[in-house]
Amino acid sequence: FSCLVHPLTTMTTETALSSPPTATISRVVFSPSNPNQLLSSAWDKCTHLYDVESNAKVAVFEHSAPVLDCAFVDETTAFGGGIDKELVKYNLETGNTVVVGQHDNAIKCVRHCNNASAMVTGGWDKMVKMWDIRSQQGALAEAEQPDKVYAMAVAGNHIIVGTAGRHVYIWDIRNMSEVQQRRESSLKFQTKYIEAMPNDEGYVISSVDGKACVEYIDVSAEAQKGKFAFKCHRAKDGSGTEHIYPVNTIAFHPTYGTFATGGSDGYVSVWDLKAKCGVYRSHEYPVGVSSLSFNCDGTKLAVATSYLNDEGEKDHPDDAIYVRTVTDVNVRPKKK
Repeated sequence: FSCLVHPLTTMTTETALSSPPTATISRVVFSPSNPNQLLSSAWDKCTHLYDVESNAKVAVFEHSAPVLDCAFVDETTAFGGGIDKELVKYNLETGNTVVVGQHDNAIKCVRHCNNASAMVTGGWDKMVKMWDIRSQQGALAEAEQPDKVYAMAVAGNHIIVGTAGRHVYIWDIRNMSEVQQRRESSLKFQTKYIEAMPNDEGYVISSVDGKACVEYIDVSAEAQKGKFAFKCHRAKDGSGTEHIYPVNTIAFHPTYGTFATGGSDGYVSVWDLKAKCGVYRSHEYPVGVSSLSFNCDGTKLAVATSYLNDEGEKDHPDDAIYVRTVTDVNVRPKKK
């Protein structure tokens, strides 16, 4: 991937959502079934619900501290968690909230596990917990991790957890009493994000040093042949100096299985997993891309842009959420 020149493609239609979050956007995520329903968590201590078709903010769910992640269950229910250590259930129809559970430190990751009808949370307290989405009866399961949880994804019956210290633990939701696989990230620097493949066979992991790696859960030699790392979100200036940026977010296209990465360089790139090549590169956004999400039918891509303090405190553009109309040529795999 590293030596690719991205093809120039036609411009896509793009709309900036009105009333975006007023502080760093930690996550944007589309509903699993409603192509126009978008949720966004942010450091403004709120999770925001949008109807992207009408470009309207539908609801705001308040926390007592910055919200680090959010996830849908369906069109009526979602969850969020963050610095206040609480997992909060949102009723998207009534606007009501209820605290479902807690960690002993900030909740960094919130994911829905369809196979278990549960929410999964990962925290800076080195814990991963599973919660029943229908009740408030405490955690269904708890599993200690080797360090603070930085990234997490759910792939079928597996939970992939990336922690500080470059550990990657893979758990089976059917037996959380012991870890199924202990791995070390193939990337040399701190893990930034993990996203599962739509077919649940593997995941893509990214790091702070402009690299990502495609990994497979199956440990057989045949499956592991497909594993590879690649450089991305890097740029050379006029003097030839290479600038390397964190790869903050990854999102798979639901139909084609290609995936997008967003970096602190302010670009979105789309990659073909099987052909191991780039498909598309966006225009430059005013500031880094903090989160990406394709909608359920693959016709829209939400792009959250926020300054993530990569270069310390400095003036920066306002936080924003752009919704791009996806053009087929920008996400379709390369023809063989």
